[in-house]
This record gives sequence, C-alpha cells and structure tokens, in this order.
Amino acid sequence: MRVSLAVALMLGLALPAQAECYADYKAKQDAPLRLHYGVAQVSDANCSKSGAEGELAPRLTADGWTLLNVLSTFGPEGLAERKASAGDYFLRY
Repeated sequence: MRVSLAVALMLGLALPAQAECYADYKAKQDAPLRLHYGVAQVSDANCSKSGAEGELAPRLTADGWTLLNVLSTFGPEGLAERKASAGDYFLRY
C-alpha cells in the first residue's frame, strides 16, 4: 500500500505544471459607443496575440462587444499590475 501511494505521489509531482496565460485587450460596443479595457485568461495553446484574438473575439461577441485588439499576453506575474485598470472587466471574459 505504501509503495503504490509513493509511486502515485511521485507520478503526480512529475507531471508538468500547467502554465497560466492571460491577455489584456480593448473592446467596444456601438450605439452608444462604449469602450473597455479588460484582462482575460486564455488557453496555453493560444498564448500569443493572434491566438488570444481568436479565442477572445467569440467570447466578447456573445455579450455584444467587438474586440478591437489584444495588447499583450502574459503569465500570472502580470495580473496584479493590471487589475485596477481592468476594473469590472478583470477576468470577466
């Protein structure tokens, strides 16, 4: 029992850590014109500006927003400095 528990623990620790990827972006709504800056989590596979655009555009469109552009992609170390600027749109989409 102890051996199988030890093996299971070692295998769990040997798995690669899942990276986290985020993007900051600008979006708009028309009639009346509204703009927002936001931060969203994107999949690791889309952790580039163009990949994040492809993932974020449908999310925003579903809520009536048009993605203007993705400013950057970054890891969790960049979240704190962007939280205040994103306000209500911090990790909303």
